[in-house]
Amino acid sequence: MKPTLLMLISLDDASRASISTVFEIVYAPDAGQRAAAIGEHGGAIRAVLTNGTTGITADEIDRLPKLELISALGAGYENLALEHARARGIVLVNGAGTNDHCVADHAFALLLAVVRDIPQLDQATRTGAWRDNLPKRPNVSGKRLGIVGLGNIGEKIARRGTGFEMEIGYHNRKPREGSALRYFDSVQALAQWCDFLMVATPGGAGTRHLIDATVLEALGPSGFVVNVSRGSVLDTAALARALTAGTIAGAGLDVYEGEPKPPADLIGLHNVVLTPHVGGRSPEAITASVDNFIDNAKRHFAGEAVLTPI
Repeated sequence: MKPTLLMLISLDDASRASISTVFEIVYAPDAGQRAAAIGEHGGAIRAVLTNGTTGITADEIDRLPKLELISALGAGYENLALEHARARGIVLVNGAGTNDHCVADHAFALLLAVVRDIPQLDQATRTGAWRDNLPKRPNVSGKRLGIVGLGNIGEKIARRGTGFEMEIGYHNRKPREGSALRYFDSVQALAQWCDFLMVATPGGAGTRHLIDATVLEALGPSGFVVNVSRGSVLDTAALARALTAGTIAGAGLDVYEGEPKPPADLIGLHNVVLTPHVGGRSPEAITASVDNFIDNAKRHFAGEAVLTPI
């Protein structure tokens, strides 16, 4: 008999079909379905599939007496009640490494779009404008790239930066062992040094508003910031003020505070490019994430060590 899985995130039919080879699925991808599913099936659920944004609370865990495995589909897990789960002996896993290339690709797409002003040029071209009447935009190649968070995604961003002949620096809580890249002991120092600041650090209380008005001021009027981490990491109000005042030149955001509602302070500005938290989403990335979850689940229920523990 297959174990019962509570699926708290939206997945396509093909992904659910793959997971159904291992689990009996209770599908509850919105708040109303979630509460009803826990109330009706809580006593049978042995695994939960969620993500960092959706999470799972301590109270919900308490209502699942047979729960033994929680998985975040992607790399993030900021809204999972980790310590509460660990106290119950619940195994915790994530999708580390499954969408890194996709996120790094998207980070550079945002950087190129905002620095070269691609959305505005597209609109201008459609109305008949020609280049002689449009402002010249800066190069991306040969500039200084600062990366906040040199994890798996940050490292892949750095590799792409080398292809653009960039000088690359980074900030972590401590230097990354074995990295030849230049380390900065504060985000402010990194921002002051670089032309482009890419944010790829985990979310959560420890990084909330890590990119604030002081950091944006250090980045300066020709600097650009790109955020592909979590919306909470960048102070939206401070960013809106900086973009409006010319404190920085522009921003590219795949994540923002108050998701899924678009950031009201930013949507009217022309020097920001926004996408709806799709940086880690591609057919390849979703397939890899689902396969990783299935592999972890099979190993766990066979009594083996999981592949990507949190």
